[in-house]
Amino acid sequence: MNTQVSREPFGTLDDGTRIDRWTLETGRGPGALRVAVLTYGGIVQRIEAPDRDGKPAQLALGFADLASYVAHGGSYFGALVGRYANRIAGASFPLDGTSYRLTANDGRNTLHGGARNFSQAVWAAQEVEDGLELHRTSPDGEEGFPGALEVRVRYTLEAGVGGGALRIAYRARTDAPTVVNLTNHTYLNLGGDGSGSATGHELRLAASGYTPVDGTGIPVPGGPVEVAGTRFDFRTARPVDGAYDHNFALDGGTTAVPCPVAELHDPRSGRVLELSTTEPGLQLYTADHLDGSLTGTSGFPYGPAAGIALETQHFPDSPHRPDFPSTVLRPGESYRSETVYAFSVRPRRDGDG
Repeated sequence: MNTQVSREPFGTLDDGTRIDRWTLETGRGPGALRVAVLTYGGIVQRIEAPDRDGKPAQLALGFADLASYVAHGGSYFGALVGRYANRIAGASFPLDGTSYRLTANDGRNTLHGGARNFSQAVWAAQEVEDGLELHRTSPDGEEGFPGALEVRVRYTLEAGVGGGALRIAYRARTDAPTVVNLTNHTYLNLGGDGSGSATGHELRLAASGYTPVDGTGIPVPGGPVEVAGTRFDFRTARPVDGAYDHNFALDGGTTAVPCPVAELHDPRSGRVLELSTTEPGLQLYTADHLDGSLTGTSGFPYGPAAGIALETQHFPDSPHRPDFPSTVLRPGESYRSETVYAFSVRPRRDGDG
């Protein structure tokens, strides 16, 4: 086993349930990658990786204590999101001739699986080779979704030059037809948590299209729209400018193994995130709801765009859109999804901070 794995208490919920923090490390030196995961919400609480000078920093937005995660769960810092990431219009969906009513928690829509979603659940945990596996069974009818859904999520590390890689692998099975769309909601600031706005980060996406949305975040009729000539064109790397909360249709679609889809680079620190996934979509969210009222692990308040979320997933509102990649899961089938976050560094260029 190349990854060192440890466990420690992280706090107790009001009902007395103990929450643990599991720490995964590729080594003990300054060039190691370290990731901390909570059994509450499957939350990625910390990601530490070195800059171009070998100095490590905490890159994931989050809190230093359990009470803050419980009180401010609506920000989804680092959370494992499900049963359905993103939005389902009207808090209901049809499947096999039956209409299923869900919990509305985003106006009239369902967001990230409802009011009591996976980000607030307590997960069973066990050590596996090079990391950690979380497990829970979402009971039939939870937040209105049909079928008992058994979910396993593995967080494993791989060593690499200038950092390493975090792989998140999702698996699920159901005993009745249902819909599933899982993701992780980590916000990253490659300059370090509390270093200010991440809008100077340079982003490249392998996406020629995106899904325009209405005022409630639901995709409008029609397929993905070409990004060419719009502010959504990140096919060539450029700084993230302005506010985004949009799904991009990845050029490779759904794949059997993770394929490169995005690169995020912070010119000041030299840190680079290369993102690979099996998913057909990616939600770019610049966290513009943050207003300085929340304080992170750094001790500094989070303002708008304090971090950038790159949420690999299927498209929003797919249960109402037969033209989108399907999110239906049936008994006997296995839901499988993987995303790899590979961290490295880039040498200083003229003009870098």
